[in-house]
Amino acid sequence: MGDVGTGMGAALIGFYLMLFYTAAGLPPWQAGLAYGCGRLWDAINDPFVGWLSDKTNSPRWGPRLPWIVWSALPLGFAMAAMWWLPPWSDGWVKFWIFVLISVVANSLYTCVNLPYAALAAELTTDVPLRTKLNTARFTGSILATLVASVLAGVLVKDLQDPSAYLPVGLVSGLIIMVTTLICGWGLVPSARHCQRPVSHPGTTRRLLGRVVRNGRFVRVLGLYLLLWCALQLMQAVALFYLPMVLQVPEGWSRWILLPFLVSTLLGLWLWNRLSHRRGRLVALRLGSGLWVAGCLAVLVLPPLDPSFGPTGSWANLAKLVALLTTITTAGIGASTAYLIPWSLLPDAIDADPEKPAGQYSAWMVLAQKVCISVVMVGYGGLLSLSGYEQALGSHQPASALITIRLCMGLLPALLVVLGLVVMRHWPQKGQQPMVQPTPH
Repeated sequence: MGDVGTGMGAALIGFYLMLFYTAAGLPPWQAGLAYGCGRLWDAINDPFVGWLSDKTNSPRWGPRLPWIVWSALPLGFAMAAMWWLPPWSDGWVKFWIFVLISVVANSLYTCVNLPYAALAAELTTDVPLRTKLNTARFTGSILATLVASVLAGVLVKDLQDPSAYLPVGLVSGLIIMVTTLICGWGLVPSARHCQRPVSHPGTTRRLLGRVVRNGRFVRVLGLYLLLWCALQLMQAVALFYLPMVLQVPEGWSRWILLPFLVSTLLGLWLWNRLSHRRGRLVALRLGSGLWVAGCLAVLVLPPLDPSFGPTGSWANLAKLVALLTTITTAGIGASTAYLIPWSLLPDAIDADPEKPAGQYSAWMVLAQKVCISVVMVGYGGLLSLSGYEQALGSHQPASALITIRLCMGLLPALLVVLGLVVMRHWPQKGQQPMVQPTPH
């Protein structure tokens, strides 16, 4: 339940926010900048919230739950407000309003999601059970993504109409409130008795030094940001790629996302089972191989013939089957981005005698969000340079179509391969690279 609300918000942002900003009249470079500013602020506030949640010590609720419970209601309101269209026509006025709302919403998102993520390392020290906890957590996240896609498919009548996005924002905001409060209530008995961070006096520089010297954490961090940048880039590009490059009708494009999400959910449980039998790194390698194969297939998929419906000719039907096969393959592989880095993170936290889970979780998501903000600003800039124009709809110049295809296939594949390179020297079981206590 804890990842249902934040997972739904993250899914809608990942798939639709860039499209909403361009539909609202921002050119792609400005839309990418607005998106990137919100994610960059989201990264900046992570260490601060992580540090504060490590220091929070409620006798009734433990160190994490006060943050989750008290942020639930304002988070729902802020997430709904992200899809509001300002009535002013000036592009820069809209830009700054979007950025301001995004800053508030992302701050509250951190107050819920970061303490919740830290609990996965604190509720138990058993490695298989930690993997199961993260599997259950991301099952909720992916199910929420499925629900978000269905809601958007039903409630957003026209992707090019910016006023059509607010209903899905209102409904998702309500769901975010309710599920986050239920999570906080349900975790009270366990959170009271979970592992607590060991409080030691020290400076921010000392804490950062401990994080940097933790070799396991540096590798997990590199893996996480590379895989998630690949996943977020594909999410943001998908609703450009399907209707514009592959000529899939707009109404179909929103629903074709569902096979990706369903296969991601199935892949999550597949890699969970394989992790227990063969190890998490074996699951990572196999899953990444499928993901890269799907990305490379994206580069060569032929567009549908727009003179027929998607199933109106045998040629279109064959192309549609190839598309669905590619989407399913990539989805099964991409589920490793959810499971493997977060199941490896507790190992890195255990390598630190003080075990400040909030700080490690904070630096984990900080790096991810900084990377995503850079990727999205870059994507918006590439779209503008390629000649993309919102007014042209699905009839974009060839340079824009090639750029979209490369951002959907080649760039994510390269990021996933780099993630595998980072994990080449992961310590074998029993080799624990301890971070030595520092003098106070």
